[in-house]
Amino acid sequence: MSEYWYNVVSHQVEEGPQSDWSKLLGPYASRAEAEQAIAQVQSNNERWDEADEDAND
Repeated sequence: MSEYWYNVVSHQVEEGPQSDWSKLLGPYASRAEAEQAIAQVQSNNERWDEADEDAND
């Protein structure tokens, strides 16, 4: 079973970790999941920012 990684520098999906770990998000079970990695990170960040704002109110 292959693992997929999203490279935040090249913005490419890698099958198996090919780059330095500090440049990768993953592992993901499918190429499609890895392709959505940045969108998921952005969504999580927005959700956490909103939670922080609510906690500070």
